[in-house]
This record gives sequence, structure tokens and C-alpha cells, in this order.
Amino acid sequence: MGKIRLLDESTIQKIAAGEVIERPASIVKELVENSLDANCQNIVIEITDGGKNFIRVTDDGDGIDEDDLQLAFKRHSTSKLRNIDDLYNIYTLGFRGEALSSISAVSKVEILTKTSKTAAGLHAFIEEGNIKTIDKVGTPKGTTMIIRDLFYNLPVRKKFLKSNLTESNKVSDMVNKLALGNYKVTFKFIKDNRIVLKTNKNGDMKENIYTILGKDIARGLYPVEFKSEDIEIKGFISDNNLYRSNRSHQYIYLNGRYIVNYGLTNAIEQSYKSLIPLNRYPVFIMYINMNPNELDVNIHPTKQEVKFTGDTDVYGILDNIIKKALNKSVSIPIFNVNNRNEDEEKPFVELFRESAENMSEPYIEKHTNIVIRDYTENDISTNTLNDNNIRKKTLNEIGTKIGTNFELKSEYNSNDFHVFKKQSSLFDNDPDMNNELSDLTPMGVVFNTYIIAKNHKLNKVFFIDQHAAHERVMYERYRNEYKNESINTQQLIAPVIIDLTNSEYSIFTSNKDYFYNLGFITEEFGPNSIAIRGVPIVFGKPNVKNLFMDLLDNMEKDIKSSYDIKLDKLMKLACTNAIKSGDRIDEIEIKSLLKDLAKCENPYTCPHGRPTLIELTKKDLEKQFLRII
Repeated sequence: MGKIRLLDESTIQKIAAGEVIERPASIVKELVENSLDANCQNIVIEITDGGKNFIRVTDDGDGIDEDDLQLAFKRHSTSKLRNIDDLYNIYTLGFRGEALSSISAVSKVEILTKTSKTAAGLHAFIEEGNIKTIDKVGTPKGTTMIIRDLFYNLPVRKKFLKSNLTESNKVSDMVNKLALGNYKVTFKFIKDNRIVLKTNKNGDMKENIYTILGKDIARGLYPVEFKSEDIEIKGFISDNNLYRSNRSHQYIYLNGRYIVNYGLTNAIEQSYKSLIPLNRYPVFIMYINMNPNELDVNIHPTKQEVKFTGDTDVYGILDNIIKKALNKSVSIPIFNVNNRNEDEEKPFVELFRESAENMSEPYIEKHTNIVIRDYTENDISTNTLNDNNIRKKTLNEIGTKIGTNFELKSEYNSNDFHVFKKQSSLFDNDPDMNNELSDLTPMGVVFNTYIIAKNHKLNKVFFIDQHAAHERVMYERYRNEYKNESINTQQLIAPVIIDLTNSEYSIFTSNKDYFYNLGFITEEFGPNSIAIRGVPIVFGKPNVKNLFMDLLDNMEKDIKSSYDIKLDKLMKLACTNAIKSGDRIDEIEIKSLLKDLAKCENPYTCPHGRPTLIELTKKDLEKQFLRII
């Protein structure tokens, strides 16, 4: 007897169902799309326990008559296709005839439905694709689908479902996507007996976005529109002040269907290069309508992936309209370089061929545009770094001071270099300091990024990345404060109000202790809004909203407790608020930074693993000049 045999029908159904139904959100997607195909005007979605045990989707659409109901739950039964040619002319959201069959193969299904042509409706129970009972009942026009006990007959699959919070947030995200793409239909979403979303079918895209994503996002969006014989594009894109740390607020709809297409996403993001910070992503909601003959949505059972098969240059069109819209919404400053005089045109080495006697104050001001600054011991010991403690001095007043900073005034030269006239170490023999870094003397800064410091005892020169070093200092300080439960919080004069989506709000309310332990003072402020009244003082005066949203965007959605904190969150905070490459910092700040770095447990790398400093010995330098071999 051969080894190959046919699988039984029940096994085939369960395997097929696994491609379509991955979690409760998959069921909600398929049922809502069926409702939209049935020409409904109102949809109500209700779940409990994340949708694992109960999902109900009710619509006022066309309904199903009794003859169709007998076939509706069979595999590959559909009212939307007649033959193979229809696959290339699809206007409906569903068409494969897999959704209802797959749902009934892995759950217990109850349906109430009525068409406008019948006096009574139908009430049926279905299991594994078979109708167990069917009765006539009184029910309004439309269809109600009730799904219970998801994966009751697949216990292994059921174990892979996440927590109720995670699954309910997945459903929320799916409902948001469906509601954004169908602004002419009213959506109501009820989660655990609480209404978390309700839209109005007024046909206004911007108002629909406001309701679903909140006023902060809606306020930062600009309309885009394009229309030709082959394609119509309309929607909204964010300006250069609205961006997020992930792509969760990027939505593309093709003929009413939410799709995932990295080519289209990349075409939009490319237009934002140099307009928004690195590792930040624009927000956009795009609606594209085109001839279905020019695309293929039959790639995957979820129908979210799509390929363009025609000659229409969707990517080029999208790139053009995005750039035009951005030109109106943002203005990019132009950097003007002042005309340099003859001395500035000299080769760099010639500027230093003058004799030492010529290095007077007038010469310095004329040839190098240097301003002399000095700081008192009191300024340094108290770590008071504001401009009120910085006094301009002439060269004759310098001599007995702690340190002097030559700061370049010229716009052209401001990013090149500055040097310290008098070098002296401020580091005492502090046992908490790293020995190798405890005797550093700052010598200057190049490119407003790399601090040059010398260790006289070891005869070494160090190049310190100011951003990486400050990241390490802030990271260890914040980590220690968190571990010791000693995070200090600064009260805000006026609270910062943040509007969230229903899924973001759910994540926040489930993790209030998490934010409290990180130093945030928050409170609920109306439906899907919060007020931030205090922030961690370690970051000085941060951008409160961006700091909070970075945490929320990157938070694990199934955190088991408020103390289940990940170190990468602390790294994110340190990186976001550290001194940046190119920031101009004064000598007193440099000395304070080096002193703090020397006290770190690991002063050699930033929290992400990049080096904070590199060393150059006298021997290394002599090798470069071939003085030794």
C-alpha cells in the first residue's frame, strides 16, 4: 500500500482555516468586510475577553436568504464570483469564499439574518461548516454574526493566543483601519461592555480621522488629491512637525481595501527625507482608486498584499503629489555661507605660520573670530551652567582662572573646531572614578561633536563622542534611580493633554504603574485623553509629548506587570534626550560631562553598544608620521 493518502474533510478545513483565521482580529476583519459588501450603513462590533470567547458583528445590510444560508458556510462558496474572469474585475472586499467556512471550522457560530423580501428572519447554529439547527425568528433587516469559543477544537492553536489586552488591542487596531477606510459607514466598537469608538457616516474624511486618531493627528494633516483617467488618489499626509517612532499610523486603502505595500510606503517616506528626524516616520492616510484589472489582490488569503500588474505608475504619481503637498506645508531654511575674506581663503596651515608675538587679542578677533570666555571655580563646583554665570573677558584678565574657552563666532567656522587656551584637570582623586579617565584634561572640540582630552600621566589623547558619552551618563543615572525607586519628578506648570486612539488608551490605562515608576504623573482626562502633570527630572525639560509617545509606541503590549521594564526603554529615553552631535556645549559642560562619564560603571560604550571614546597614544601618532616603524 502506498504512503500517500487523501486527508479527511475536517482536517482539510482546519488547515485552510489556519491561513485565514490567526486570531480574533482576523475574524472581525472578515465579518466586517462581509458587512460592507452587503451594502450596510451601520456596523456594531462587540467583543469580550479580547474576542477569544465572544465576538458579535451586527449590520443593517442586505441579509442572507434561506437558500444562500445553506451554502454560505461551505468551502469556496461565494456570491461575489461566477468564473475565473471575475478574479480580474474585483470590486468587493471578500471574494474567495473562505471566510465563513474558516470561521465555522475553528469556532461555534450563531447567525441571525433577514432580507428585505422576507417577513421573518433566520436563526441558525453552525459548527465545523455544518448547520446544526435553523429556525425562523423575528429580527430586523441585516445580519448578526456571533462567534464563541475560538479554537475550541484546536487547543494547541488556542495556547498561542496572547493576553486579553493584547488580543483586544489587535481587534481595536483592525476596527480603526476598517473605520478609516469606510468613512461613509457608521462604526460602533464595544469592548467588554464599554463603547470605545463611534463614528458618524457623514462622508467627511477629516472628521472621521479626528474621531478615530484624535485631534493632535488630525490637526497636523494636509490634504492631497490627484485624478486622471486611470487613477484617483486622495487623502492626508502629515507636516514636518507630526511624526511617530513607528509606522503604526500609516494607512493605505486600495479600492476601499486596507493593504500593505512597502513600495508605496517607501515612495511616501522618501519625500520626508531631511524634513523629519532620522528613525521617525510620517503619518498618512491614502485612498487610491483604480481599475481592478491593473492589480492583483489574490496573493494571500488575508487579501492585504497587492501587486500592480498594469502600466500605471502609481509610485511616481504618489511621489509627485506628496512632494507638492509638502512644499506648501513646510519651509526648509537655506544655509547661507558668508563671503570669506582673503585670510579665510588661505590654506589651513598658513593661518598658524604667524609668530607667537602676533597672537594678540586684535589678531585673534580679526583672523579667527574667537570670543574669550572664562568660568569661576564656583561655577564649576555648583554645576551651574546657565548663561548668567558666563562672563566675557579680555585676554589681559585671563591668567589665574580655571579654564578658558575660545568660541568661534563665524557662522562658517562654528562647526569646525574650538580650542581651550588653558588646560587644567578638574578631577580630584575620587575613588568612584575610572582610573584611566580620572585625569583627563579637555583640550578642545572638533566638528561640535568630538571632545579632545589628554591624560598626562598615561601620555594618551582621547576623542570622546559627546552624544554617546551623554547617553551613557543619562542611562546609568536613570537606571540607578529606577532601581532605587528614587526617580525625582518635576511638576509641569501647565499639564500636557494628549489624545490617544482607543488601543493606545487601553495600553496606557493597563500600565499606569509603569509610567508612574518611570517618573510620569498622569491622569485620565476624558474619553481617550490623558493629562501629563509631571515628568522625570533627570531629563531636564524634555519634549513631554514626544517622550511619552515614544514610550507608548515602543511598549510591549503584553507587559505582565508595571515592574516588567525592559532596559531598551531606558536606552530609548537616554538616546532621545542626550546632547546631540553638532550641539555646541561650553567648556564647563564638557568638564562636567567627562567627570560624570569617569564615574560610570561602563564608560566605554553608549547603551546601544557604540564606543563613547577612542584613544590615540604618542606611539600611535609617531607611527603615522613614520618616526618609528
